[in-house]
Amino acid sequence: MDTNIYLVDLNTVGMGDIEQVGGKNASLGEMLQNLTQLGIRIPNGFIITVAAYREFIRYNNLDEGIHSVINQINFDEIESLRRGGLQARQLLKNAKFPKELSEAIIEKYYELSKTYGQEMTDVAVRSSATAEDLPDASFAGQQETYLNVRGPAQLMNAVRNCFASIFTDRAISYRHSFGYDHFSIGLSVCIQKMVRSDLGTSGVAFSLDTESGFKDVVVINGSYGLGEMIVQGSVSPDEFIVFKPALKAGYSSIIEKKLGSKEIMMVYGDDPDERVKTIPVDKQLQHRYCLKDERILELAGWVSKIEDYYTKLKGRWCPMDVEWAEDGLTKELFIVQA
Repeated sequence: MDTNIYLVDLNTVGMGDIEQVGGKNASLGEMLQNLTQLGIRIPNGFIITVAAYREFIRYNNLDEGIHSVINQINFDEIESLRRGGLQARQLLKNAKFPKELSEAIIEKYYELSKTYGQEMTDVAVRSSATAEDLPDASFAGQQETYLNVRGPAQLMNAVRNCFASIFTDRAISYRHSFGYDHFSIGLSVCIQKMVRSDLGTSGVAFSLDTESGFKDVVVINGSYGLGEMIVQGSVSPDEFIVFKPALKAGYSSIIEKKLGSKEIMMVYGDDPDERVKTIPVDKQLQHRYCLKDERILELAGWVSKIEDYYTKLKGRWCPMDVEWAEDGLTKELFIVQA
């Protein structure tokens, strides 16, 4: 088995590799290769390619089983969809990795850990579908991310669960309504070093005003702890608005700040079965902005650079939606997705 087609380093892929690694992973690799020299920090990692996902399906002879489960779904009945989705995911979750593939993944994980001076480092395991960034198919948010994954057993489990997430009820129903073949879509998985935002802050940022479409601002949402809370909409974040033209001219151009309630935060769990947990935020911290002004400006500058880079690459204006995280240990800022 040639594992080179199944595993690649994150910093070796780019936007030309969407078919092999999916949209999100291609974008991460593109940034690692081209934006690091602009001072933008992106955590390193490696990718399990779409070819590995297809090999996993083939090795376990899952095609027929999954097709037959999906063909039995009555899409007018939510109960039938739930049952079918559960059965399809179960087929993948009970499947085994080809031995050489799992050994190669675990070896790669140990190599990554070593670069961070650890035996078993904490990683985020993110899925990236090949069709998620097609203009007519918004697959965003339909595949899973697993945070604070540590050690080979947890890692392989998370990868298998990522593979299974291509058959969430929502994704099955979505593909059905758009007439996509369930097997024409591939899944790739990125194993990326965790940023310790459980001890810091994290959030999302947009290179335009998402409500009005006004393109001269960067809108930043932020909260304490791991970013899933904001992505899932479980927490009311702080919001900061920065005026881009003045920022590019070197001014401190924060034009608005709104304090969010930030009542809860997601942090690392205490035992192996509980990778993350949700805890209340200290009252004092709730009434404070989660980011200082210089950090807001640094982040807005990065978002502008990312937007400029992709606009140039694609030859048309390319507004960006970015996930960021601030490491509570090193106090460094990172972009974890764009």
